[in-house]
Amino acid sequence: MSTVDPIPRRSLVAIGGNATHPENIKGTAEEQKAIAAQTAQALLPLALSDNELIITHGNGPVVGKILMRQILTGDRIAPMPLDICVAHSQGGIAYLLMQAIENALREAGSDRHVASLLSQVEVDPDDPAFQNPTKPIGPFFSEDEARRISADIGWLMKEDSGRGWRHVVPSPLPQHYCDISLVEQLARSGSVVIAGGGGGIPVVRGPLGVRHGVSAVIDKDLTSALMANVMGIELMMILTATPKVAINFGTPQQKYLDRVTLSEIQALQRAGHFPPGSMGPKIDAAIRFLKNGGKHVIIGDLNQAMEAVGGKAGTHIVCDDA
Repeated sequence: MSTVDPIPRRSLVAIGGNATHPENIKGTAEEQKAIAAQTAQALLPLALSDNELIITHGNGPVVGKILMRQILTGDRIAPMPLDICVAHSQGGIAYLLMQAIENALREAGSDRHVASLLSQVEVDPDDPAFQNPTKPIGPFFSEDEARRISADIGWLMKEDSGRGWRHVVPSPLPQHYCDISLVEQLARSGSVVIAGGGGGIPVVRGPLGVRHGVSAVIDKDLTSALMANVMGIELMMILTATPKVAINFGTPQQKYLDRVTLSEIQALQRAGHFPPGSMGPKIDAAIRFLKNGGKHVIIGDLNQAMEAVGGKAGTHIVCDDA
């Protein structure tokens, strides 16, 4: 496998919700802090470099629990709409990551700053996703539990890739990251920038430029691809809990991919190898990124971030002429 520059000059790193809240924890503050610290150590070599580094993150488990808390306390405390719940999750997760990465930098003798931005992302109010909610958020439930929850509180529940049932909400496509110039200014100043968390707070914009939130969750990887394209970043890393992209996943014919071209990954996508509830959104984001000016996508395990940058781990998706 060919390698890339050991430390890219400019890169965007998208980390999954497992970075602060994997599925196998209760979700206590102590657990989330410990996992954020592990994430910081995985990203530390990148953060110690003289580079422009933007980090985005998922929020699926966290925003789902925020919604659940509201349901359980709804008779005493007025619930907040989904866009504000996204903002809550974005701020809390970014705080944990910001503190953990900055602590890791200080322990390594670096005075580099880490900044986090509350991010609004415009969507199309006529996006068909509002009529067909498909984005899973929150914890997994059994089928019986899902039926009870749907009957009790009206949540739309769907089965998620054979792993259980989850609450699903609209997931419109990101159209515009609001005030992305602020992300660029902070990155150019030398700060590690955490932005676009949870895909951004979904908003729509009226004819006079007035914005207001909508009840939806935007896919984090699609927002990451949009941000990277607008900023002219050529390398996007999508770091999750899987070592590589696989075809025929979960079957005796399962095969991990090392290096594939844009045309090859599109053909595999058309063949149905990447289900919507698991790897599908990541592959979609990778394709969009490469078709709109990106050069290189790495999908791999968060804990193998540096090995992936050096070409020794992860799946590398490149343009056809690379």
